[in-house]
Amino acid sequence: MKTLWKFTQKAWRFILLFLLILLAFSYAMFQGGFVSWFLFYSFLPFAIYSVALSLYSLNELEVSRTLSKTDYNAGEPLKVTVNIKRSMGFPLFYLIIKDELTEALEYAEKLSSSKAILFPGFSKQLSYEYTINKLPRGEHFFQAITLKIGDPLGLFEKEKTHPVEGKIIVYPAFTELLYRPFENQYDQGLTASRERVQRDTTMAVGVRDYQPGDRFSWINWKASAKRNEIMTKEFEQRQSHDVSVVMDCVPDKRFEAVVSFTASLLRAVLKKGAQTGLLTISKERVSFPIRGGEQHLQQLFYHLAKIEAKSFIPLEKVLETDGAFIQQSVSFMLITAQLNKSLIEKASFLGQRKGSITLFLMKGNKELPTDDERSLIAIANARGVRVVMVHEGDFAAAFSEVSLR
Repeated sequence: MKTLWKFTQKAWRFILLFLLILLAFSYAMFQGGFVSWFLFYSFLPFAIYSVALSLYSLNELEVSRTLSKTDYNAGEPLKVTVNIKRSMGFPLFYLIIKDELTEALEYAEKLSSSKAILFPGFSKQLSYEYTINKLPRGEHFFQAITLKIGDPLGLFEKEKTHPVEGKIIVYPAFTELLYRPFENQYDQGLTASRERVQRDTTMAVGVRDYQPGDRFSWINWKASAKRNEIMTKEFEQRQSHDVSVVMDCVPDKRFEAVVSFTASLLRAVLKKGAQTGLLTISKERVSFPIRGGEQHLQQLFYHLAKIEAKSFIPLEKVLETDGAFIQQSVSFMLITAQLNKSLIEKASFLGQRKGSITLFLMKGNKELPTDDERSLIAIANARGVRVVMVHEGDFAAAFSEVSLR
């Protein structure tokens, strides 16, 4: 049915063009004189061009898209170059090019439009550029470029969509943070370090046999003299600060700030030399085990680039039902934009069983807490849950103060 409709439209345009030529010729024949024949001969090239254009194929156009790179951070600009190459020198009156963008990129802030009109003439190579000023976070796909040509009379138009695939990944924007643990305790994994195990040389708790790598200052000379063997002091050990981060994925206007702060926090913890894991529940549950290293950071950032605020499970339910918390005794950090009494109760219960709990409450730039939030923060402090307010655009302040603002 669609093919028949297209054929009918094309046939009608040919009939209309033939009638226009016939009318112009009849006018010249019956009217006579220079003016009437001038009009006929002036119209004739446009008519011939329209017929020729109807036979021209857009398949001979080669279209490509050039991206400067494929990995970006949110807020960075993206410059895209679209190139068109053709083998024939057929004159084109105009050429409309549109890069088909996803909805996220289509509504992003642009310095220039992804749609352009060119006047190629006889040119065989054409190009145009457009710039997206601030890229939104996410994994974005480019799928096709649409080309459209037409004649000056507007009778014949041709349109073709060329599949030109591409992909960019836009990681969440992050801020350089100087990560500082809120507490320093022994035997509970609350001191960040570049070593998996550190020794506090001010607290000797015993002696042991010398092992290669022990420092000279660690030798216990009295014990060595008594046993006639080299003995070294045994020190209290401090475990590195393992951090388990739980990010709230419930829809909220501050969700992008939540993602950005989570990325900044994870990067700061790993940069400090500690290890960290991440749990998110959006469309599906995704859990990253506690690890360290650059590769682990890349995996976390790739996940945060694609995460969406599509969870219907509140954070307190996640704390209550997720089995990952039963197996681990680490420092937990919860990141959310919504604070309620149920969340504080679940966080307090988890903290009593499994270690310290820090809840980062995301607020807008210069946004003040409500009276209800102030009351809930006081309840949280009384129950051993540390609440830290984090303002968008001022992430560094989260670790600059031990006390709550």
